[in-house]
Amino acid sequence: MSITIRPARVDDLTGMQACNLQNLPENYTMRYYLYHMMTWPALSYVATDAKGRIVGYVLAKMEEDVGADDDVHGHLTSISVLRSYRRLGLAKKLMLQSQEAMSAIYKAAYVALHVRKTNRPALSLYRDTLGFTVRDVEKKYYADGEDAYSMRLSLRP
Repeated sequence: MSITIRPARVDDLTGMQACNLQNLPENYTMRYYLYHMMTWPALSYVATDAKGRIVGYVLAKMEEDVGADDDVHGHLTSISVLRSYRRLGLAKKLMLQSQEAMSAIYKAAYVALHVRKTNRPALSLYRDTLGFTVRDVEKKYYADGEDAYSMRLSLRP
């Protein structure tokens, strides 16, 4: 199975959105994807199959509401891999690419994300594989009322 991971382009947005709609309960407007691509073009990546179809993506940004005392940091907005392409390490590779760009380009001190408390596979990836730590629980974070773990990973040695 030939999979390529590369920076996302504007013409990938419909494929990224389709991947999101197929897998995740949190969905975004095309305008939201476009905003990410136009503002932080180096932070989002796609995984494509041999025919060029998008089978996974990571959508990321730099946090805009950083106070004077806060470190510059990135935020993982969304990540998804089609079911038939899971367990190949694609999510990890997508995350690492985005994290490396945050650190190299923006000198980010850390990356943050939110994850549903019940999303065990994602928690395993973030905590056990990538080394994120839970910072807080945000009550009723999601539209359906589910709580989220607020997680963080330092990007500094």
